[in-house]
Amino acid sequence: MIEFQDVCYAYERIPVLQHVNFTIQPGDAVLLAGPNGTGKSTILKILNGLIYPGQGKYLFYGREITEKLMREHKYSKWYHQKVGFVWQNPDVQLFCGSVEEELAFGPQQMGLPEEEVLRRVEDAIALLHLENLRMRAPYYLSGGEKKKTAIAAILTMNPEIWTMDEPLSALDEKTQLWLVDFLKALKKSGKTLIISTHDKTFARDFADYRILLNEEHEARIETL
Repeated sequence: MIEFQDVCYAYERIPVLQHVNFTIQPGDAVLLAGPNGTGKSTILKILNGLIYPGQGKYLFYGREITEKLMREHKYSKWYHQKVGFVWQNPDVQLFCGSVEEELAFGPQQMGLPEEEVLRRVEDAIALLHLENLRMRAPYYLSGGEKKKTAIAAILTMNPEIWTMDEPLSALDEKTQLWLVDFLKALKKSGKTLIISTHDKTFARDFADYRILLNEEHEARIETL
């Protein structure tokens, strides 16, 4: 489903990925691990069609993802319905006037009927216990509330693949435990999970393997 073939990437000629190769199958739960600056966030950005390999190929269901392809509105819309991204900093992701509007935005862009949009919003609000926040502006929320809202906004899109960048950040212990249970439920439902984390114990009880990045910006697969 997802394949990196000899992928390299650099920021202003400074390498952050060097000849990275891996394949992720549908339903896999994968951790991206390694020190700061080794390319975890860069991989997530490539997976979400935000940047593109400087060398090598990123294939999605056998098709190379390129800037030209992602400029095709029909394909890009389909792609972003398949792949959801929860950013490390939810302020980057949240922009609507209320939590309720934030949750409705994605399904509305998908062109879903209003009844389906409302059903998805209500389901997400109930699942993440956002009832008391629904009319509040996201920028007034706490860090943990923002993170939950960002997750709920992806949930209403119901993507096949969930990508998350340091999802434990800004969460208290109770919410972290909730998140682990939530991700277990996603995996059980057949979703593909690709999660960047520094935490050495997070998700070990449900991840299948990890892609470990080193300071030479190379990657290797390790079972858990």
